[in-house]
Amino acid sequence: MNNHSIRPKSRNFGFDRGKPIDRYYIETFLENNRSEIKGQVLEVGDNYYTRTYGVNVTKSEVLNLIPSPDATIVGNLETGENIPEEAFDCIILTQVIHVIYDVKTALINTLKALKPGGTLLLTTTGLSQSCRTDFHGDYWRFTDTSLKMLLNELVDEEKIEMEVFGNVAVAKAFLDGLAIHEIPEAILGIKDHHYQVLLTAKVRK
Repeated sequence: MNNHSIRPKSRNFGFDRGKPIDRYYIETFLENNRSEIKGQVLEVGDNYYTRTYGVNVTKSEVLNLIPSPDATIVGNLETGENIPEEAFDCIILTQVIHVIYDVKTALINTLKALKPGGTLLLTTTGLSQSCRTDFHGDYWRFTDTSLKMLLNELVDEEKIEMEVFGNVAVAKAFLDGLAIHEIPEAILGIKDHHYQVLLTAKVRK
């Protein structure tokens, strides 16, 4: 009967059990792109990833919709409010675009904020429980096809590097809210594009 439970182990992505499974892929992506996280860097919410993976960062900015202790810029990617143009060498946009309704405009404003030659490091969700809160909505799930088509409308194809992570075992564990330490490490690296848990994109302006 337990194999068919309608109750997940965690309704908080596994944060209450340890490190969520999708963080393994997010952090692998950022680790592999340390060299891009340099100069003036913008991150959303806080600057944990900038501090953890940044190399030769000269200025770290934090964007938030509302004032917060970490925010250095209170602005809105969807409307462009208070988003500077051509200001950043790197923008870290992890798990953000699926909670923005007008995602295309948000990406346009994000790319405008990059300096020429700057890099956007983006991750987003494919298969996931809802993350709707009182603070933000939850609007989209992406596939490699939809994300690539969306980005190709904004930049040339050769400026985009995408990768997809996940398989059926990872998808089931993530939806159940298990943490990384609760699944065999060996299955994390197996990719099955029929079960796209997390998508990453490195986009060069």
